[in-house]
Amino acid sequence: MAKSDINMLEGSIWDKILQFAIPLAITSIMQQLFNAADVAIVGQFVGKQALAAVGANAVVINLMLNLFIGLSIGSNVVCANYLGAREYLNLKRGVHTSIIIAVAGGAFLAVFGAIFARDILVYIDTPAEVLDMAIIYLQILMIGVPILMIYNFGSAILRSKGDTKRPLYAMVAAGIVNVLLNLFFVLELGMSVDGVALATVLSSVVSAAMILYYLVNESGPLQLRWQKLSFDWNVFMAISRVGVPAGIQGMVFSFSNVIIQIALNNLGHEYVAATSVALNYEFAAFFILAAFAQAGTTFVGQNYGARNILRCRQIVKWTIWLNLAVAGTASILFSVFAEPLSEIFTADPQVISYSVTRIRYILTFEFISIFMESFSGAMRGVNYSFYPALACMIGVCVFRIIYIYTVFAAEPTFENLMIVYPVSWVLTTIVITAMYFYVFNKLERNYASV
Repeated sequence: MAKSDINMLEGSIWDKILQFAIPLAITSIMQQLFNAADVAIVGQFVGKQALAAVGANAVVINLMLNLFIGLSIGSNVVCANYLGAREYLNLKRGVHTSIIIAVAGGAFLAVFGAIFARDILVYIDTPAEVLDMAIIYLQILMIGVPILMIYNFGSAILRSKGDTKRPLYAMVAAGIVNVLLNLFFVLELGMSVDGVALATVLSSVVSAAMILYYLVNESGPLQLRWQKLSFDWNVFMAISRVGVPAGIQGMVFSFSNVIIQIALNNLGHEYVAATSVALNYEFAAFFILAAFAQAGTTFVGQNYGARNILRCRQIVKWTIWLNLAVAGTASILFSVFAEPLSEIFTADPQVISYSVTRIRYILTFEFISIFMESFSGAMRGVNYSFYPALACMIGVCVFRIIYIYTVFAAEPTFENLMIVYPVSWVLTTIVITAMYFYVFNKLERNYASV
């Protein structure tokens, strides 16, 4: 076993979850720093309209990427299942099929995003004064989506055996390149949103190239061999059974956020700019939370492949406790220091004020999502990905849409819009918790009867 691998099937659990989750959280935060660097530089050196143009794209990009990010989760779970069950031939097929999905899916999104960028941004009522800049930013970013997908799928493959460190190394290198290129394009060449978008794409090339290098030079069944690159339909279906519902779950969240973004856009570009600032901290807190949930998914996936349901339950308990300790603490700290943290990205007092309001309305209640994500991840690990997707579709998407067009429409204030987040989390978490106990009790009974 390589130093970067983790033995998920035996021994203690809590320390191994930390060993897995912390590099993954840092990696995700570094990835978000691509956008944070964009936000900080345009906010400080270009202006709040450029800041709003970048912010207007956040939910759109997430919506378009989430299906394929869900498929990368499917690749992670399926490869973890094969590892736990020691089905190494299927594992090799999973690696090569995953890379093909990444390239094909990324190419499709790149073409779609470039062609329909204006239509999408007009549909969500992007403020007219920032529309042209937002279109340019989105079109350039979409060109780099195939590169981003290679990194995401390649990282998912490495995570299936517990390796979260090498994806972190790739992201650190790309993050450094991104910041340097941002400064060069904006300060030296006088570019605007086009410069920061181009910097993000070029830096993504670095992270994708490093991940491919790791996979090509990997030993054992996870090795990527170009001459063996082929598409396996059965493996694709196994990935899709987990990944499509996971992607739909992410898209449901993003679609509901698009509806919220439309309401936000109608409040004015200052609120859009404030959201662009606040999202950096919301994403950071969520990425920590999601890293522990992903650790739970992968650990459960391997142990489910090894048919050890009792250890799966122990993994879920440790995932939640560690998540509350780390992600919960980070969320509270962001809430407490919301004002100075917002000042990093902008000097506009009105934008800062709105950013502080959003951070405190959302991150104070982020701990609720820990239960929702941890239980969802555990169910994906045992190939019950449809249940949490259904719960999110109803508890998040449907509820938020109804809320926006009823409660918010009656009193369209920023505060009234923000409260929809914690309320929808509470409703969804109640349903997902019940689903988790149903699924795991059922699996325990099935294994006991064998």
